[in-house]
Amino acid sequence: MNKFIYTFLILVAFTSCKETNTEEMQTETSNIVALTKEQFETSKMKIGSPKEQDFDAILKVSGKIDVPAKDKAKITAVLGGYIKASNVIIGQKVSKGQAIAVIENTEFIDIQKEYLEISEQLTYLKSEYLRQKALFEENITSQKNYLKAESDYQQTVSSYNSLREKLKLININPNTINRAKLSSQVTIYSPINGVVVTTNANIGAYIAPENTIVEVVNDANLMLSLSVFEKDILKLSENQEILFTIGDNIETVYKSKIKTIGRAINEMDRSIPVFGDLDAELKKKLVVGMFTDAKIVIGNKKALALPTTSFSEEGDKKFLYLVTKKTVNEYEFQKVAVKTGLENDSFTEVLTNSFIHQNSEVLIKGIFQIN
Repeated sequence: MNKFIYTFLILVAFTSCKETNTEEMQTETSNIVALTKEQFETSKMKIGSPKEQDFDAILKVSGKIDVPAKDKAKITAVLGGYIKASNVIIGQKVSKGQAIAVIENTEFIDIQKEYLEISEQLTYLKSEYLRQKALFEENITSQKNYLKAESDYQQTVSSYNSLREKLKLININPNTINRAKLSSQVTIYSPINGVVVTTNANIGAYIAPENTIVEVVNDANLMLSLSVFEKDILKLSENQEILFTIGDNIETVYKSKIKTIGRAINEMDRSIPVFGDLDAELKKKLVVGMFTDAKIVIGNKKALALPTTSFSEEGDKKFLYLVTKKTVNEYEFQKVAVKTGLENDSFTEVLTNSFIHQNSEVLIKGIFQIN
């Protein structure tokens, strides 16, 4: 019984090995392509070997079109209020100091009234302070009366100055206020030149102090803003060339150069910002927030390469057709998987192995005829 089982196991193992070898032979055979000389010449095929080419060492990054912080303004109302008038629309160019909107708030009247009352008190308290000071210097009044007058006057001066600054913050000129003309409305102005990119200035809507009424961006100073991870920071330097595309338009490649490199790492993703200049004509076509994919040229090197047309692709793998036989009347190729490196407009670096080296011959033209 044991002898029978032993014999059976050997038979199964032998059969299994035979099937495996057959599959490997079939796979290897399926990667072999044989062509006659006539087929080769008719298809205008060409054979070549890897040759040394110059490549740019690149760093792939992403980013967006942006402007410096000084060229962005989110315009708000210090005390909030209701929108009474809106003078701009999205896309409109505005100048520094141009009226953007008018808001209304009864608190504006209260501040003006308080300022006028303090102003009137200040006139009296200043007079009383100077009177008490003169009397004290002549020993006619007590030091207590003098110090109280001085304290009352100084406190009122502080309140007066505080209210003046508050009025300026809400765009009311304190020098023009009088009891006959107290206004519940103030005008909001643009602090910079630029273009309106967002607006919440809907007539009748209430705008809280923390809400943006209008956002203005100075698109004259558009720049390329990229994000580079910490591990690549030491590879960067100013004036390195940047090649970038905008959005899904990958066919058009634009050029820039590194202008400035950030000096602080973003703790969230361990990256630093890198900024590049933009051509004046290109700026006219771009808007803030556009996403970009970029390549920073961080150096160059020589490497063995083949024309990019030499490679066929299947999924994420690349293949070459290696010449395994070449006679007067016949060509034979073996399809082999290879690893690639750097790329430029015409060539792709091929990483050498036991199959592919400097003296290897491969099909460099016409692979689509047999692929």
